[in-house]
Amino acid sequence: MKSSNKSYLVKVLVVLSASALLMSTVSSANAATKTITCYKGTVVKKVTAAKPKCPTGYTTTKPVVKATVKPTAAATTKSTAAVVAFNGTYTGKIGLLWGDSFVQVTSVDAAGTNALGLSDLQGIGSAAPASQCDSFNGSGTLSGGGNTLKVSFDSSAKACAEDADAPTTIAITGNAVINGGTGKYAGATGTLKVTGSFAIKSTTAGKSETNAFKITLTGNINTK
Repeated sequence: MKSSNKSYLVKVLVVLSASALLMSTVSSANAATKTITCYKGTVVKKVTAAKPKCPTGYTTTKPVVKATVKPTAAATTKSTAAVVAFNGTYTGKIGLLWGDSFVQVTSVDAAGTNALGLSDLQGIGSAAPASQCDSFNGSGTLSGGGNTLKVSFDSSAKACAEDADAPTTIAITGNAVINGGTGKYAGATGTLKVTGSFAIKSTTAGKSETNAFKITLTGNINTK
């Protein structure tokens, strides 16, 4: 009877030992799978251990990422309309072809002073004079500094010869209308008073020539 009890006791101890070993194994396995996330600036590190601990300098607190605010482009200030006083004098050369009943200005190439940076003048013109003083048609472009200003004579423009026959000096008077431009003179308007002169030296009709030329433009430029 005692032998039977001893055998039963041994079996119970074996079962209890096996259960304890099994529980210990499960507990150890569960403890080994615990993982924490550690942060240091932008560096992220995961630590797995029974009792995981972040390395020195790391923390389990996730850093707050500050939203990057893109700077907004500065608002472009649109230039406001203005009235600009102009008083420019241009001197250079004028190309001419004249006959008994016409004067053709084939080219004007002149440099300006006090011209708001519009230092170059290019132009053309024509007249069909029936008298010693008659109307004159002409147009030109003032340019410089990346800007241009377009002008053309209105009906008040006249070309008057000092003498009835060549050689003679031609005086130009009247108004030039501003017809826009480019750069800061885009869309510009206004009227400029014109005074100028050039010479006709050849006495032979139908002959081309190039002579000295001078013109002064004064008035206001209305910019947009």
